[in-house]
Amino acid sequence: MKVTKNLGFLLLAIWMIISGLSGLVKLPIPSLGLILATLGLVSGVFILLGK
Repeated sequence: MKVTKNLGFLLLAIWMIISGLSGLVKLPIPSLGLILATLGLVSGVFILLGK
């Protein structure tokens, strides 16, 4: 399996995995919404910048 070297897409993949898991099981992570929002914003900026 090949992992992408693009930081934006890597962060997006992490966001998608955590978001999907939080819908399936209750994750005991405080401020999960804030963490997911920040991760989504940062990944979007990196994708737009091409990093």
